[in-house]
Amino acid sequence: MHVAMDKLFGGREGLVGLAILAAVIFIVMPLTFDIFRLNLVGKYLTYAFVAIGLVLCWGYGGILSLGQGIFFGLGGYCMAMFLKLEASDPESTKIQSTPGIPDFMDWNQLTALPWFWEPFHSLSFSLLAVLAVPCLFAFIISVAMFKRRVGGVYFAIITQAIALILTILIVGQQGYIGGINGITDLRTLKGWDIRTDEAKYVLYFLNGALLIGAILVGRLIITSKLGRLLLAMRDREDRVRFSGYDVSSFKIFVFCVGAMMSAIGGAMFTLQVGFMSPSFIGIVPSIEMVIFTAVGGRMSLIGAVYGALIVNFAKTYFSESFPALWLFLMGGLFIAVVMLFPNGLAGIYSSHIKPKFAAWRARRGAGGGPPLPEVAPPPEPAAPKPAERPAAAAVPRSLAAGIQSEPSR
Repeated sequence: MHVAMDKLFGGREGLVGLAILAAVIFIVMPLTFDIFRLNLVGKYLTYAFVAIGLVLCWGYGGILSLGQGIFFGLGGYCMAMFLKLEASDPESTKIQSTPGIPDFMDWNQLTALPWFWEPFHSLSFSLLAVLAVPCLFAFIISVAMFKRRVGGVYFAIITQAIALILTILIVGQQGYIGGINGITDLRTLKGWDIRTDEAKYVLYFLNGALLIGAILVGRLIITSKLGRLLLAMRDREDRVRFSGYDVSSFKIFVFCVGAMMSAIGGAMFTLQVGFMSPSFIGIVPSIEMVIFTAVGGRMSLIGAVYGALIVNFAKTYFSESFPALWLFLMGGLFIAVVMLFPNGLAGIYSSHIKPKFAAWRARRGAGGGPPLPEVAPPPEPAAPKPAERPAAAAVPRSLAAGIQSEPSR
């Protein structure tokens, strides 16, 4: 049991790192920021779900997806549809031409709720759809690609194209999904007003707890046999295939897991921000999500969370302080991190901080700290024996007899 828990948390070092992250999320942030800034931090943490999914797909599986905004948006839209239906009850929409339907449908002369909106009256169905719809969409994409051995840069470009197509499709459906404006004016969750300060605190802590859970799920995958196979596929895919493994099935699985994690982030974004629009599905947000992972470290689940926080904090600061230059500053920040620290923040820790900390611990153990365990010195090598003189060669008996019988002169 202890060994399993040790593997799950990544050993003592991983447990300490997770505890520090939990302290930052649940203690430092709430005590440091007011409710407005804390709500912003909660929004940043929803992007961290996408970054964790990319660590599994890109860092360990070698699957670079430039369309993770697809699944973030689908999860957000599934939650937004339930919240919008609750906000569109006949009493609240009695001034519309057709009461009981969302306002954007009434503006576009729809007279009845579309059939695919009907199941979203149920919260249970909506929560299931948050996971199932993006997972199903990811399954269709991955089966079509991986079964035909499409990967690498080609897969990245295809996912980018799908994100663009889906954005255009949603924008064109003004009367059914809200179009370019998205689904807005979300107020209550089962009668609970999600716009109050108290609700924002609750949603922030719920978001943090789900994020810690996503990290543990990621650790469970990484430390299993599947995680080792993902690394092997990333480095030597042909060798894994020749060993008898179905490489495409493993890729499909990890891609669907990454999609579901992104969808959870999208649903929490909708709850905390109060709307969802196609601007979070397209190419630009999807590339930004890859940047979060690259800055944090694409091989570190915890580093990906810090990457999402740091990049978004920098984005907010630059946009507020330098509104005309913030895009250039963000681009420069990303280029500097990639060039100087290609492994991200996690790489900085592994190559600079961790060795210094280990040296400090060694000095502390040798100095004022507890004494280091005594180790018996190795035995001294035995002195070499003096070389023995070689024995005289034996004289043949026939020769000796001849010498003795020879007369002396």
